[in-house]
Amino acid sequence: MTLLLTIIAAVIATIVWYVSEKRDTYRLGTLSLIYWGASLMWFMDFVFEFAEVKAEYFNQEFADILNDSLLGLAVITLGLVAWIILLLVKDPKGVFKKKFTKE
Repeated sequence: MTLLLTIIAAVIATIVWYVSEKRDTYRLGTLSLIYWGASLMWFMDFVFEFAEVKAEYFNQEFADILNDSLLGLAVITLGLVAWIILLLVKDPKGVFKKKFTKE
């Protein structure tokens, strides 16, 4: 479920990056890469876990699915937090620069 949620987030971020005219201003490519990197990580986790437990991987209990879903939502949220921190540090519109510098 974690893999599925991060792939959905990556696809949505990529679509937003593709159609947005301000993709460079808001660093939407970085957000997209954050989610694609997380998706790649969870895909490798899936491959190794599937190699270990084979078909039992698809027979999970509801509690395990719920835990994986919460982990996926946490990964998506942390990706957004990292992206927002990047935006605050880079200050693409110069909001903080205008506010805290004397002219």
